[in-house]
Amino acid sequence: MSWINISKNSHFSLANIPFGIFSTTVQSKRIGVAIGDYVLDIPGFVRNEGLTGLDVNTRNLLETSKALEQQTLNGLASLGKPVHSGLRRYIQEVFKSDGRYPDVLQKNSQLQQKVLVPMSDVTMHVPFEIGDYTDFYVGCNHAYNCGCIFRGPQNALQPNYYHLPVGYHGRASSVVVSGTGIRRPKGQILVPADDGTTQPELHASKKMDYEFEIAAFVGKSNNLGEPVPIGQANDHLFGFVIMNDWSARDIQAWEYVPLGPFTSKNFGTSISPWVVHTDALEPFRCEPIKRKESDPKVQPYLDESASEFSPKTVHDIQMSIDLTISGESHRISQMSAKYMLYSFPQMIAHHTVTGCNLRVGDLLGSGTISGTESGTEGSMLELSQGGKRDVVIGSVTRRFLEDGDTVTFSAVAGDAATGLVGFGTLEGTVLPAAK
Repeated sequence: MSWINISKNSHFSLANIPFGIFSTTVQSKRIGVAIGDYVLDIPGFVRNEGLTGLDVNTRNLLETSKALEQQTLNGLASLGKPVHSGLRRYIQEVFKSDGRYPDVLQKNSQLQQKVLVPMSDVTMHVPFEIGDYTDFYVGCNHAYNCGCIFRGPQNALQPNYYHLPVGYHGRASSVVVSGTGIRRPKGQILVPADDGTTQPELHASKKMDYEFEIAAFVGKSNNLGEPVPIGQANDHLFGFVIMNDWSARDIQAWEYVPLGPFTSKNFGTSISPWVVHTDALEPFRCEPIKRKESDPKVQPYLDESASEFSPKTVHDIQMSIDLTISGESHRISQMSAKYMLYSFPQMIAHHTVTGCNLRVGDLLGSGTISGTESGTEGSMLELSQGGKRDVVIGSVTRRFLEDGDTVTFSAVAGDAATGLVGFGTLEGTVLPAAK
């Protein structure tokens, strides 16, 4: 229980304590923590001796205070998991009704007025300075569904799929925060010609799509040439967001051979603003999708059987997609993050196996996550079977997104009784193509 009023339906319960970057009309960008309907202004909290009970030595306190004054989370993350885990636990104690530090904020109404900002008054920003962004493809149901659409069930998954987490390098510069409109891209697409063939033309995409993913921010770097062992990979994770990997399917279909997606993906990737720390999701670990006995075993550098978390290497996060058309919102899909064939530690181990050096703030996407039943698809491509059938949404139909459509993702773990650990919402509206 907290001494501030937190709705039982709030994603930002005392069990969560996610970090983000916010600003107001009178304050520049700064680090904040979401708690109920409020944002704790971390720099203001620090300057008013809010860290007096934090259990760190003087040097670490100075380094932590300096990092908390930055306009991104990179500095905080780079201090290491013991520091940001300890900070999160300390903030929980500050807000507990029976916490160990009632004098810090609970009994200090003047400080409350200074550092507790109503969430309705803040503007959120991309939480990290993102140097690199890699998108994986570990949602096996999505991979299978797409493979069936393009190649048929017998050849749905490529031979490498059960051997390694497939991925590609995305574009960090076009990663934007929730609420940012996404302009419909132009690119080369195949159009019918008079002679019955198809020819590429520069055209606004006619097959704009969303993709629901979980994404992780790297919180610990590795040196160039030094792979991260699977047993240490979890320590390189800071926290998670939800992500919309916007896709132009018609541009993608023409360009992806032989090197994979390029302009069909680089025009925009949306992420939720609050980063849920790895510690907050520990209670919701679960087993990933089961491999069949006939499937190949992963190589030793990807083997998590000796992990302290095995066999619960992924998280049971409940995900939902709403589509708003002409002011009317409709739930079109629900799924769970447990349908991932590979975990984020496995993604890190594979990403670095060559000696590639990940850096603090790098973003790793899971790839689209879908369930096994109808109504659990993570993309419009799957819902419409590649654009071959109408998807009924209220009083209208869609095969792909149209201008003005707003896509809203939501994801949450836990229940109201113990406190929800959620990501809030991730929203984006399709804007008309540039003239």
